[in-house]
Amino acid sequence: MIFATAGHVDHGKTALLTALTGQNADRLPEEKKRGMTIDLGYVYLPLADGRVAGFIDVPGHEKFLANMLCGLSGIPHALLIVATDDGIMPQTREHLAILQLSGIPQLSVVISKCDLADSRRQQAVAKDIRQLLAASPWPDAPLFPVSSHSGAGIAPLRQHLLQHLSALPSPAGQRFRLAIDRAFSLSGAGLVVTGTALGGQVQLGDRLWLSGKDEPLRVRSLHVQNTAAQSGQAGQRIALNLTGDIEKKDIQRGDWLFSTTAPAPSSRITVSVQAIAPLRHWQALHIHHAARHITGRLALLNRSQLAAGETALAELVLDQPLWMVCGDRLILRDASARDTLAGARLLELQVPGRGKRQPARLAYLQQLQHATLTPADRLQLQSRQQTVVLQDFAWDMQLDEPALQQLLQASPGQQVAGRFYHLQHWEAMQDTLLQRLAMLHQQQPDQLGASRGRLRRLALPTEPESTLNLLVEQLLQQGRLLQTRGWLHLPQHVLAFTPQEEQHWQRLSSCFVGSEAHWVRDLADTLGDDEGETRRLLHKAARLGHVVAVVQDRYFSSASMQAMADIIRQLCQQHGHADAAAFRNQLGCGRKLAIQILEFYDRTGFTRRLGDRHLLRENLLFSSSQTTAAQHAFPPT
Repeated sequence: MIFATAGHVDHGKTALLTALTGQNADRLPEEKKRGMTIDLGYVYLPLADGRVAGFIDVPGHEKFLANMLCGLSGIPHALLIVATDDGIMPQTREHLAILQLSGIPQLSVVISKCDLADSRRQQAVAKDIRQLLAASPWPDAPLFPVSSHSGAGIAPLRQHLLQHLSALPSPAGQRFRLAIDRAFSLSGAGLVVTGTALGGQVQLGDRLWLSGKDEPLRVRSLHVQNTAAQSGQAGQRIALNLTGDIEKKDIQRGDWLFSTTAPAPSSRITVSVQAIAPLRHWQALHIHHAARHITGRLALLNRSQLAAGETALAELVLDQPLWMVCGDRLILRDASARDTLAGARLLELQVPGRGKRQPARLAYLQQLQHATLTPADRLQLQSRQQTVVLQDFAWDMQLDEPALQQLLQASPGQQVAGRFYHLQHWEAMQDTLLQRLAMLHQQQPDQLGASRGRLRRLALPTEPESTLNLLVEQLLQQGRLLQTRGWLHLPQHVLAFTPQEEQHWQRLSSCFVGSEAHWVRDLADTLGDDEGETRRLLHKAARLGHVVAVVQDRYFSSASMQAMADIIRQLCQQHGHADAAAFRNQLGCGRKLAIQILEFYDRTGFTRRLGDRHLLRENLLFSSSQTTAAQHAFPPT
């Protein structure tokens, strides 16, 4: 387990850790020279049972607050140090606010330098601290008066901390994730990085991925809590000796190590903001996440400004993208980086482009604010609102593949093509398909229906083809949808000639008794009809399956198309392919028409072209009893 210190500068944080562990956390020459902590320091206390307690020493000066924030990620227990002589100071208040905004669950308070004040002063400071803690999550946090110089009170404090060494969280089902706060090279070992593991487990020989560098790195050796180990896990300080195509200059504080390749970092996220100072819409901010510090802006979603003590939904627009997961905490400071303004908890990584302030969406985000949501709860809640891409969801929740599959098996819903749909959402998509098809029938009553591709574009353009196909198949099985010659339509919608069109078609159909191709203009001239009316009638006759246009305005009867498909099949069986010369000889037509017909069958998927040859698609062999023309099996999209 790891403890982190907090408190005003020169209140004895480093001296306290030295008294507790016998080790000096100040490691930089400048720190030792100035007697002031500048960067994070680490000391450890080995225990008789083999466990090791770790302590992170943070700088107390306001100029180094960014370094202090780097040391708080994944910390379960903090020590707030208040000097007896000074009492509560500005950084005492700010550090306490940061601990609260960071979501640290446990707090102990140390009243240091007790050898410099009498008991009355100590009691006064203790009373002030109780008042300060009254409105915090730790109103009953234990107080320990100590003197690091004389050692008074150190033993009871040490005993208290060791009694509160909580069990490490189970790494089962979680991906490994470590925030890097230091990188250095050791002679004979090579590159070493250190950080606090926020999830999962790592072992010797594991492959890890560095954020921003899509190449695997191997763990050559590792130290956990300053001790050589075979494995490490969430809640521990880990040093990793890495091998791979990487150098120290490629790594900076705030980078991440992951057990799997990470998706692209996020530049816009949805958060729940808890303000401790006034905030306004589109305010410029300094943003601290884990060990990274960037800038960005705050976009409030349900109000224009936020008063101290209030909570609101917002988006953070980041000047530099960050690798994050849902539930991560961020600290927001003002544009001059002098004052802490708020804390934020990440709700969403995939932010929609539109409708961000719609009442239904805001209600959904308010439900996401509940910290007690399990991954199963989150999956059901999220899938009611939208399609859940399982790869994104697994990253958001940091679930490994076995844990994800176990979750899906216990979650009612529809899965297809790496996506999960709540049953209500799935039924809503079915209704959307039927409603859009009904609108199409109303707008274009002379069309039989829509191809699958067109229906997807009209009704569910953001869903993949596989999802549309499953929706359609289920609707067909339920009898709520019909498919005629490849066209999808509602059962009550029937395409037929009007009496006037039927009369015209009887005259026109006599021209298609033979196997010849006919141009629209020639047919109109022959019958003495209007060319536009003839064209419209032939379009409808094609939708009804009577004729087929191999090119625009040039039609064959469906029977002729089937006969020509049989000829192509025979040529492919005899020679392995069909070509324009052989096909022309079989038909007794011109080369241009033969090429037009062959290209039509290529477009519809009956054949595929390879140079001058046209090959039959083995998985699409037609039989005379199955179809009347290739176009009917492959309607245009």
